[in-house]
Amino acid sequence: QVQLVESGGGLVQPGGSLRLSCAASGSIFSIYAMGWYRQAPGKQRELVAAIRSGGSTNYADSVKGRFTISRDNAKNTVYLQMNSLKPEDTAVYYCHIATTSLWGQGTQVTVSS
Repeated sequence: QVQLVESGGGLVQPGGSLRLSCAASGSIFSIYAMGWYRQAPGKQRELVAAIRSGGSTNYADSVKGRFTISRDNAKNTVYLQMNSLKPEDTAVYYCHIATTSLWGQGTQVTVSS
């Protein structure tokens, strides 16, 4: 059974940076697209960024130019580098393997002064 474990969340001031990691167990990681999603209180879960097996990426308009998704297939890990963080980025962030029901447990990101 493949499992996803996120890490790297925390409390940061506006304008700060965080790097989230999502480590996957199992050998299927490299063939799937991966996504980072987030869910703020009272809001629906939304796609933040996605990266395909070949490395192409796409981003939500709200994070373009500030967030960068990347992957290391040798380590079965996908990353989300978040810069110039804003209070509206506060949410629980989840990683997801595309076309599957596999989600991580989530990691809290809080942007506040």
